[in-house]
Amino acid sequence: MTKTIPELPTKYDPFATEAKWQKYWEENNIFKADPNQAGDPYCIVIPPPNVTGSLHAGHAFNNSLIDTLIRYHRMRGDNTLYLPGTDHASIAVQTILERKLKAEGKSRYDIGREKFLERAWEWKAESGSTIVNQLRRLGVSTDWTRERFTLDEGLSKAVIEAFMRLYEQGLIYRGNYLVNWCPASQSAVSDLEVENKEVNGYLWHFRYPLTDGSGYVEVATTRPETMLGDTGVAVNPNDDRYKDILGKTLTLPIMGREIPIVADELVDPEFGTGCVKVTPAHDPNDFEMGKRHNLPFINIMNKDGSLNENAGVFVGQDRFEARKNVVKRLREEGVLVKIEEYSHSVPYSDRGKVPVEPLLSTQWFVKIEPLATKTLELLDKHNQPKFVPERWTKVYRDWLVKIKDWCISRQLWWGHQIPAWYAISETNGEISDNTPFLVARSEAEALEQAKAKFGDDVKIQQDPDVLDTWFSSGLWPFSTLGWPENTPDLGKYYPTSTLSTGFDIIFFWVARMTMMGVHFTEQMPFETVYIHGLMLDENGKKQSKSVGNGIDPLLLIDKYGTDALRYTLMRETAGAGQDVRMDYNRETDE
Repeated sequence: MTKTIPELPTKYDPFATEAKWQKYWEENNIFKADPNQAGDPYCIVIPPPNVTGSLHAGHAFNNSLIDTLIRYHRMRGDNTLYLPGTDHASIAVQTILERKLKAEGKSRYDIGREKFLERAWEWKAESGSTIVNQLRRLGVSTDWTRERFTLDEGLSKAVIEAFMRLYEQGLIYRGNYLVNWCPASQSAVSDLEVENKEVNGYLWHFRYPLTDGSGYVEVATTRPETMLGDTGVAVNPNDDRYKDILGKTLTLPIMGREIPIVADELVDPEFGTGCVKVTPAHDPNDFEMGKRHNLPFINIMNKDGSLNENAGVFVGQDRFEARKNVVKRLREEGVLVKIEEYSHSVPYSDRGKVPVEPLLSTQWFVKIEPLATKTLELLDKHNQPKFVPERWTKVYRDWLVKIKDWCISRQLWWGHQIPAWYAISETNGEISDNTPFLVARSEAEALEQAKAKFGDDVKIQQDPDVLDTWFSSGLWPFSTLGWPENTPDLGKYYPTSTLSTGFDIIFFWVARMTMMGVHFTEQMPFETVYIHGLMLDENGKKQSKSVGNGIDPLLLIDKYGTDALRYTLMRETAGAGQDVRMDYNRETDE
């Protein structure tokens, strides 16, 4: 009996074929991992895309690359797990939601925390489903039964446990320090969330008269409004020009208070006049000088970027409005010397898109040096993790060496709320820098501790701030596998095999994962870090959901089919590690 073989269609229909196989894979759990099955483990946890809208071609490339590795190892007989998930993207999502509220003529405070979080979860549901649909259309062989979200119950438990252990080990502390402050989001931001931009501005020169009337010193600044918070002027101790006035005082123009002249090695005698104004509450270098010389710390700025009561007659003015008015006042007092055009670097908030302000603020910090030291030891002794291309090893190492303590608190509502409770009944119902606090795994545990310490009538309130998104992301390789529980998945698939990511988040994410992984599991969270280039738009800019210049991979799939897109992405980008421009309308010769 002759078996009839259906004729192949004259034209390949990628859409029908891809839909057919995607349905078959999912209905038959083809990619479901089983830790009890034979085979060497090969696991990659997806770099979780932010739930800020939809994916772009950069995500399509990375997931195509990961899927190629997974399918290769699956064909070799390895026990593979490709674990999917998404990130709550605290500040990014909150920025989107607050922008929507502003369009309604409201702020988050108008609707309250509970209603705001309802909106955030609604946004997550919509954006998350869009992302999952895009990943499915890409044909990635993920185990959808293991899909995770950085705010789901299991990962929230892991975050609290990590915070508690670090705190109990003395590696988390709360203190009043200078932080990068974004007036737009009214939150602290990390150094890594700050973009330095070269701007054409001005350098203002003005005089501070000696209190005894014997002369004056000349200083210069790009931020004249900060002089309202000056508490000293510094010169180099080896600068003979100023040896006779060391220890004398100056009268601060406008404010009228006396400030000392101090000697500090940090001052470059060759720069400008060799005299620098010292504003400890509004400049990182001045902060350190202020501590060395016991100078007062006078904060002149509110959290929205306006000036506070310490700014005298300029109270309530926006910082840039105050800048103009301070210069005007200095001119009127006859102490303005000159104004120079000056090109310099200004730090901008990556999300808020406004200049950040160094601001004294009480925040939570992680002591990074002990974590970095253990991580560096594994790198230097065992080359763990292995970077491909190898040149990125030095970039990663250099950052670990110079790393500073990590400010992990954010003045936001969407995210992991800090597991600390304040005994507000001890400070008239308010949370202040002096309010005693307790760190606990739950409110019930915190209340029990508070009653034991302050009596049964104590009232407690949880810290309103949330943790930096990268705190939970740093736990991702092992929290998604069940940590802190000793689960079968954790036992089989951890450490994971490969991390595939762009070079732009080596500092944001890769280093945090290695430090957290080594600290909590005593193992590197992955064996190999594959660093690939970035997908750029037609203008050579990095594709970004928040910027809105990303090319939707579904548009490309609808035009060419999934396999054509995946092949093109892999052909043009894999291996070389170079950035690639993408143009939706570009024609190819294949």
